[in-house]
Amino acid sequence: MPGPEYLPIIEPMLASAARATPGAEEEWAAEMKWDGARALAYVSDGAVILRGRTGRDITACYPEIAAGLAEVAGPRTIVLDGEIIAFDESRPSFARLQRRLHVRRPDPVLLETVPVSYVAFDMLHRAARPLLANPYAQRRALLDDLAPGSGAVMIPPAFPGESRAVIDASRQLGLEGVVLKRIGSRYYPGRRSPEWLKIRHLATADIVIGGWLPGSGWRSELAGSVIAGRSSPGGLEYLGQVGSGFAEEEIRDLTRRLRSLEVRESPFTAGTGVPPSVARRARWTRPVLAAEVTYTELTPDGRLRHPVWRGLRPA
Repeated sequence: MPGPEYLPIIEPMLASAARATPGAEEEWAAEMKWDGARALAYVSDGAVILRGRTGRDITACYPEIAAGLAEVAGPRTIVLDGEIIAFDESRPSFARLQRRLHVRRPDPVLLETVPVSYVAFDMLHRAARPLLANPYAQRRALLDDLAPGSGAVMIPPAFPGESRAVIDASRQLGLEGVVLKRIGSRYYPGRRSPEWLKIRHLATADIVIGGWLPGSGWRSELAGSVIAGRSSPGGLEYLGQVGSGFAEEEIRDLTRRLRSLEVRESPFTAGTGVPPSVARRARWTRPVLAAEVTYTELTPDGRLRHPVWRGLRPA
């Protein structure tokens, strides 16, 4: 077989957002949602190429994963879809993974202090045969036939017909959520398909608005995002920016309110970490508007991850 560089590059299939299992539960398989960086692994006769979501070669960034994949595949030719994960004890930590994301050739100290694993959840090619048109159940059976070697490669279980139980379990374990995959579905490269559904567990937070950043495009004269804070005994603490979840009429009304509240100085307590790139563009406001947002987690430095606007609240 030719080396992995000759295998066709496949764009990863993407999942659509959902809130619950649609229709009959037995039509779906549930997998835990892994909070990491998407990557496809191309392996042939012991040689490995890892490609990120855009197709860029990232093999040198993760030598322990490349070695683990070569061990798992042996002489076979396979293409796997999966996620690169850094664990903080037993839970995936995207904040921890960020220390590895853009390091082209990690040194031994970084490899030891921030180890990563490849969580494989689909097989897209085997021997000389592409599997994209095969149903998920067949692809998953072929994946499960692989025997993971070192801890650098993991094949976590899928749970056909048990989506509700898996959703409950992932919430109890503090994981990001689940991905549901229709058992009879094919693989659609580069498409966001309703055949795969992602269900995230979201927390809610009350924020205080301390400023805003102008948007782009049709929002160039409007707020592109609001600068979120939390009141504390020491003052207003910075939580990050919220830029999604707004309806057009809502953002126009909110911008008018924010303009009427503008002040020259930041209302945030010094030392709470407002990034210079934000402070340079910020339009500061009196911190009198309160709002509710959803988010997936708080980062280790106290920032909201994936915040989405829900609406203003009474101050």
